[in-house]
Amino acid sequence: MSISQASAAAVQELPPSDPVERVRQALAAKPDGVIEAIAREVGVPTLTVLEQIPADERHFIPAERFEALWQEMSTWGVILFLVHTVDVVLEVDGTLPVGSFGHGYYNIHGDSPIGGHIKAENCKAIYLVDRKFHGRRSCSVQFFNGAGEAMFKVFVKRDAQRELLADQVTRFEALKTTFN
Repeated sequence: MSISQASAAAVQELPPSDPVERVRQALAAKPDGVIEAIAREVGVPTLTVLEQIPADERHFIPAERFEALWQEMSTWGVILFLVHTVDVVLEVDGTLPVGSFGHGYYNIHGDSPIGGHIKAENCKAIYLVDRKFHGRRSCSVQFFNGAGEAMFKVFVKRDAQRELLADQVTRFEALKTTFN
């Protein structure tokens, strides 16, 4: 092998400089990987990674539909509410209380362990995500802020056998037509 051939081979082995291409390569290597982990590895916002998963695994909902979407999900029964930061992955099972706007927040209170105040105006994108996660189907509604990071996620709940609840899957899938 000549020096120029060796140099060309070495250049081909270097990771691409385009972060989106690095995201695509990471997803190709592990298509059911943790989106936040890929984002940290590549150095991009979580939303950048999500927008590179196959189009049939994600469905965009405008942030302006926040309240109507929340109200719909509050009828689903017990869901999994998840907040994923660099420091913690917090998972809470509960119903989504009906909320209302006041004092700059979307306030949620009720007979549920899920409660508090959401700065809904910071939500800039919502995605329905239906993809494999560690080899199993996973369905979630993910809310993103202006920095492209997940504010929180609402997951379709699983039963004792770790199967998705059929009624919630039906409701989740209906969101694709209800919230265009």
